[in-house]
Amino acid sequence: MKKTDNGIVRFFRNVLLFFDKWLITPLTKLILKLMKLIKELTKNFDKVSGKKSTLLIVSLLLAFGVFFVIDQESNVMIDQYAEILYDRPVSAIYNEELYVVEGLPKTVDITLIGQRRHIFLAKQSPSKGVSVDLTGLKPGNHRVTLKYTQRLKSLDYKLDPSNVTVTIYEKVSENRALTYDVLHQEALDTKLYISNAEIDRGEVIIKGAEYKLKEVASVKALLDVRNIPNPKAGDITVKDIPLVAYNNDGKIVDVEIVPKTVSANVTITSPSKEVPIRIIPKGNLAFGKSIKSMDANMSKITVYGAADAVEKLEQLEVEIDVKGLDRDKEFNVTLKRPKGITELSSKTMTIKVTLDNSSSKELENIPVGAENLASNLKVQALTEADRQVTVVVKGSEDAIKDISANDITAYVDLSNYGVGEHEVEVKVTGTDLKLSYGSKTKKIKVRITQK
Repeated sequence: MKKTDNGIVRFFRNVLLFFDKWLITPLTKLILKLMKLIKELTKNFDKVSGKKSTLLIVSLLLAFGVFFVIDQESNVMIDQYAEILYDRPVSAIYNEELYVVEGLPKTVDITLIGQRRHIFLAKQSPSKGVSVDLTGLKPGNHRVTLKYTQRLKSLDYKLDPSNVTVTIYEKVSENRALTYDVLHQEALDTKLYISNAEIDRGEVIIKGAEYKLKEVASVKALLDVRNIPNPKAGDITVKDIPLVAYNNDGKIVDVEIVPKTVSANVTITSPSKEVPIRIIPKGNLAFGKSIKSMDANMSKITVYGAADAVEKLEQLEVEIDVKGLDRDKEFNVTLKRPKGITELSSKTMTIKVTLDNSSSKELENIPVGAENLASNLKVQALTEADRQVTVVVKGSEDAIKDISANDITAYVDLSNYGVGEHEVEVKVTGTDLKLSYGSKTKKIKVRITQK
């Protein structure tokens, strides 16, 4: 038993000796050497770190490092910038031959968020813009999202609006008659007039949603005079005339028109005619005065304008205000153009009015006529006294001495009268406008009946 215990003791002693020789002793020596080396390095470090130049270099290096870290962080945290790009066009991807899309905004605003330099680069670099893909959507209402494609991924963006509701309709088409309107006729020489325009086609095709086509009342080619180069009398061909669709209220209807423009052969004319001038005094002269003569510096004038207006015009009426006039006077009158007349050969004229003492003359048995009676009615005077009146003519003695019944018209205006008996005012006119005319019988009685 004693021998066995001694053997175990020897085994463990040999093990300890092995570890002491090959592990503990070498490790201890290595630690002692490292401690000695560290001690030597510490002494050298103390010597170096004690120098002012070393401390200065280390401080600069640390300051530079801290600055670099803070600058990088501030670029991310502080140098954030936003810029708005206004009114950027929106494009939609869909089958334009089959469908019509409504509710899609034409433009949106884009807010770019990021560093200034990145935003600057983004504005300079090409972009696919704002778009929405409607491929595969059927007719009806749809909520869709707009997308902005930008090559720089370092930026954030926001769209206003970013989501919209669109309505998709099936596209239908119809044929419509084409007419034309002349725009800015006033830009044409006042002696010229567009009398006709022959468009190169009589019909066009309009396309769009069915409810939109029902709104279209007319399609017109807008012939703008300003687009006619060097207009002059004769025929001229005008190309690329735009077309517009209108509703019954004259408002534009947004539909597709095929073709978009047309050509027209435009006829420019210069209709004119010489007509007499008729001077019409307005107002009552001073008491006891009458017009002896009205002498003008011209008696005729040439008028220009639309052919039908020129043809219908028989004379140019020129009014002068003689109210309260008690002595001779010369009038400088600015001539006014009648409706449809674009130009006069003279803009002004001079009229010299000579006055005289007023005299009067009575003309008896002037028949009373009727004007403006409805075509389905007839009229007759109630008594013989209502058929004729005595007219008093006032004017200068020279002017009234030769006046006769043939120069006078007495009448009643029945424009506002219907079937029944009425007492109506008598009106009198005469060929000589220098004179004044009045009936001694102010009113007569008439009976109106159905024909």
